[in-house]
Amino acid sequence: MPSENIDPAFSKLSGALIKNFENIEALNTDEKISVNILVSKVASWYEKLRTSMDYGNEETILRRAIERILKRLLFLDEGSKATAENLVRELIWAGYFKDLTVSGSIVEKVATSIRLHLTLKDRVIEKRLVQNADIYEFCVQLLSSDIDAILLPHKEKEAMSNFMFQILRNTVDIVDDSKQTRDVQVFIAIRKNFARDDLAFLRYKLFLQIFGKLSDANFDSVVTNFAEGFKEIEYQLSYPRKERIFNHIKRNTPPFLILFEVLMQEKGNILKAVKDREGFRDNVFAICLRKYKTIGQKIRTAIVRSFIFILVTKAFVALFIEGTFERIFFGSVQWATIGINTIAPPLFMVIAGLTIRTPDKRNSQKIYVDIYKLLFDENPQITQGISVKLKSNSVKSIKDYIFSVLWFLSTLLVFGLISIVLTKLQFNILSQAIFLFFIAIISFLSYRIYQAANMYTVIEKQNIFTPIIDFFFVPVIRVGRRFTEGIAQINFTIIVIDFIIEAPFKGLVGFFEQWFSFLANKREELE
Repeated sequence: MPSENIDPAFSKLSGALIKNFENIEALNTDEKISVNILVSKVASWYEKLRTSMDYGNEETILRRAIERILKRLLFLDEGSKATAENLVRELIWAGYFKDLTVSGSIVEKVATSIRLHLTLKDRVIEKRLVQNADIYEFCVQLLSSDIDAILLPHKEKEAMSNFMFQILRNTVDIVDDSKQTRDVQVFIAIRKNFARDDLAFLRYKLFLQIFGKLSDANFDSVVTNFAEGFKEIEYQLSYPRKERIFNHIKRNTPPFLILFEVLMQEKGNILKAVKDREGFRDNVFAICLRKYKTIGQKIRTAIVRSFIFILVTKAFVALFIEGTFERIFFGSVQWATIGINTIAPPLFMVIAGLTIRTPDKRNSQKIYVDIYKLLFDENPQITQGISVKLKSNSVKSIKDYIFSVLWFLSTLLVFGLISIVLTKLQFNILSQAIFLFFIAIISFLSYRIYQAANMYTVIEKQNIFTPIIDFFFVPVIRVGRRFTEGIAQINFTIIVIDFIIEAPFKGLVGFFEQWFSFLANKREELE
């Protein structure tokens, strides 16, 4: 097919979006922070091991690292400036930023953020503005998110999120709630699907929407209205119909993800790139194919992280709970059951990962068509709208009660069948409980991997096995989600690593960096 040369006119929304990908950042000439290369290598190896044990997606690794380091440094209470300097230096050691890329002015901004958020925490606790809430955790999450934004601004991603919001907000209607609530829920769903924000980032983004960025100028106002804002944030994050809106936004996220990649690739050149429609189409298809190929790497990374997360947790359980129980009640450790308990769940995850398939050309074609609409239509229609009702107008029907009973019975059946098999393998009661616990967690983590692998899928495929898989695995996955969310908060192995191992290790790294700097100064004196 011959090339079709066109002279396109971007829509108002897409034109405003594209401007954010054309501006060139001014060169920062401030003095940059430098660290010792050898020290950085050692620290980065440790950081890779530590992040592999963590629970969360790739997009929030930096924020979670900031939060983890902050909690340790704040425990030492060295003041905001010293904490900021040590935090930034540790992040450079760990390889999150290259040497000589973070300026002293950035460190000053980080120090100011630390001072403001810690003072906010103290004022809220002192005035008892919020009851029955972990304000320290809330403020540290705000702080870590703010520092992430200072160190690594996401201007283009923020612009695309706003563009996505303007396009999709009117495709959702909550018939018995306000448009403001509708907008907040669409905003949250976009942040979770496109920006891949975790709970801390979501709280921070909602905080910004309510109060603006925390500063000396608005500090007193934030304190005065904190209780009301906090209540609104927590309500919106636990909104009863959030999952329905989330899934709607999720189905329509792939075109925006690929458009983002196109704009990042064609920075300052997008108009020229779209003039040749066939060439633009080929480019979109090429980006789609490249992203499909990265799914395999994402799956492998997720499997490795989840495997280590489970292995570390399982080792703790096997050594301190299962082994102790069996010594007391059976006189010896049942190594066979412990071995099966340890190997089977991760093996199940690997098998589940190998069954995941990538999208095809029809998926890419649908994405291309949607992208063209997003760029050139003033009111692009890429999806059907949904109507959501917060409250039911009628009492539950007999059918609803029947389905609830069937759901409960199906959950009992699935876990019961697993228990019967384990009994045949001579698992004791505790070993069975541990196996069910970890198989539920693995099922949920495998489902998360499946979801990540389908982040570019707009044409969903179902087969005759889908209802069977739903029947057997959805109950296990839902139980696993509850277990995983809890275990991520109370993983004692991680706590031990963060406060007993990491603190002296980082202290040793800092000592050697100062020693190497001292040696370098002595060498310079010889010249």
